[in-house]
Amino acid sequence: MACGSAHPCCTDPRAFERPMIKNTFCILDGIGEKLERRLWREGILTWEDFTGASDVLSLSPERKCLLDGILARDKAELATGNAGYFSHRIKRREHWRLFDMFKDHAVCLDIETNGYQPNAGGYVTVVGLYDGYDYKSFVKGENLTSENLSRELDRYKCLITFYGAAFDVPFMLRTFHGVRFDLPHFDLCFAARRLGFKGGLKRLEHDFGIERDESVQGLDGYDAVKLWEHARRGSCEARETLIKYNREDTVNLMRMAPVFYERLRQSTGIEEYLSCAVA
Repeated sequence: MACGSAHPCCTDPRAFERPMIKNTFCILDGIGEKLERRLWREGILTWEDFTGASDVLSLSPERKCLLDGILARDKAELATGNAGYFSHRIKRREHWRLFDMFKDHAVCLDIETNGYQPNAGGYVTVVGLYDGYDYKSFVKGENLTSENLSRELDRYKCLITFYGAAFDVPFMLRTFHGVRFDLPHFDLCFAARRLGFKGGLKRLEHDFGIERDESVQGLDGYDAVKLWEHARRGSCEARETLIKYNREDTVNLMRMAPVFYERLRQSTGIEEYLSCAVA
């Protein structure tokens, strides 16, 4: 199909030359998105602009000094690539602002389950991880252990999921002892809702012109549960189809992440203020 404005290949590459986190002030106590935009209007576009200004938002000298110190530490931690620091430093809904800084060390995660909640006999059947180059699957009864998951997740600095903040991560935390998610989490489901998109992952894939492998087209979560049951009973074909279905989820998340990042960035209005500064 023709490449439209919503297609992943049309993401503006310049967006990744302008790290959004360095334009972010809503991480400071007492400064929300409205005050953040006011700072941008007044020409305070970066952390350096803020700390270098003598008068900001009529803040008292004491308050200004305190915030300068906080931003100085933020800048130092960002320079060292300390993603874990920012996973706790920034509100979850704003974790997307870190994507461009850590995109080269990001991983997409998607799980399959047996269809039940952990407190009703539910368990994870497959965990899939894709970093833009390699896909790895962890299958129950084979290599799906807390140790293996922790070892693999420790390699990354940004987590990408679809509804993972509400389902995948809580499910895994209740199922795998010792597994932690101390890294920024870019949940594309909530990003989509914030941008006004409707529907689940399959609907968004269709809207963005992303096609799945023919062998798993039309399959959904219920099919994944049935595939696991067949695989558990010895069907190699069902096992391979389940893994391929999971792989498509993770790969497509990586394709969609930069699209949502750029749209969220545009929605803040920062580009307008940056353009005015250049002009």
